Amino acid sequence: MTGNHEASVPRRIISVQATRIAMEAALAEADALGVRSCVAIHDSGDNLVGFLRMPGAFHISSQVAQLKSRQAAGLGLAPADMEAALAGEQPRVQRGLEAVDGFTPVHGGLPIHDNGYLVGGIGVSGGSEAQDVQCAQAGIDAIKRQFGQ
Repeated sequence: MTGNHEASVPRRIISVQATRIAMEAALAEADALGVRSCVAIHDSGDNLVGFLRMPGAFHISSQVAQLKSRQAAGLGLAPADMEAALAGEQPRVQRGLEAVDGFTPVHGGLPIHDNGYLVGGIGVSGGSEAQDVQCAQAGIDAIKRQFGQ
């Protein structure tokens, strides 16, 4: 392309500061709930930019948290929103997605937005699905409080 950048898509990525704030808030929520969790954050470029594991968290939770954050960052959808979007589709569509390496229908991953831009995803694993979602949301809420979104 020569000088015409109209075909480019602007992209933003989550900052180091926002990553730290979200991870700390998510783990504080997990601690308050009495669960041992892992939290992972991927940026919008599919890079793992943050990961923390609470002592005593299940070993598999490390991998599951990363799958959840990667999917949220890549799709820009929480699993509940994905389920709603697929509700009218043929079963083969769901099976097809489940065959994709890294796809997980397990709740606990949420996209992170900054002024309408998808900047990353947060994934939490270690509690129930509802607890994992609650912890991930606590991370996002902490970013919003810090940066006034």
